Amino acid sequence: MADQRIGIFSDMHGNAVAFEAVLAALRAEGIEQFICLGDVAATGPQPREVVQRLRELNCPVVMGNTDDHVLTPPAPDSDDEHTIRIREIDQWSAAQLSPDERAFVASFAPTVTLPLADGGSLLGYHGSPRSYNDILLPTTPTEKLDALLGEASATVLAGGHTHQQMLRRHHRALVVNPGSVGLPVDRIPADAGARNPAWAEFAVLTSGGDGSLRIELRRIPFDVQALLEAVRASGMPHAEWYAADWDIG
Repeated sequence: MADQRIGIFSDMHGNAVAFEAVLAALRAEGIEQFICLGDVAATGPQPREVVQRLRELNCPVVMGNTDDHVLTPPAPDSDDEHTIRIREIDQWSAAQLSPDERAFVASFAPTVTLPLADGGSLLGYHGSPRSYNDILLPTTPTEKLDALLGEASATVLAGGHTHQQMLRRHHRALVVNPGSVGLPVDRIPADAGARNPAWAEFAVLTSGGDGSLRIELRRIPFDVQALLEAVRASGMPHAEWYAADWDIG
């Protein structure tokens, strides 16, 4: 039996340039099964392009916190200038989607379960199985993980939300975060301050019928100049502020 290979990705955040780079890398290896862990359209210049491309894949998609915000924008809850800018970009992102595209986002599930070739399963969620707002980190204590993961039972527990790649064991399960396709947070030191790195993050799971299991955390470069061109052509609010936050080498 051939190995089962699954591309796991999350947090595209309206960055279709990075998303296309990830899909090209996965398909170059013959990987055609995918799972998306949410936060698809908001906070970037290409919300429609990402939603349309994801829809073409016909893969399971988890509801993320900003996916829900696209459907029901939250009330202003901060006077912080950074937060206000992000909220305004997200509101613009939501306004770019057609009713049909919004219906697609509304179809995202709180959790998704995929069977694995070794007889196990993969449970996908955004923050945790109980809430897309929960935060799971490499440093989260075991006792807190017990509370966040609850009664979840799967060989692999996969979530996004933090934009930080992670692979750790929890009891008999592996907990993985593929990082962020479109907005990684491992920021690059630069003269003008720390900036977003011009790479896209994702993971590849390989399950064998012999019981073997392999999870690889990946990152690949993408054309950040193409992203910046899309930003400036998009009409999104705070475009220059967003563009200035990327490391361009």
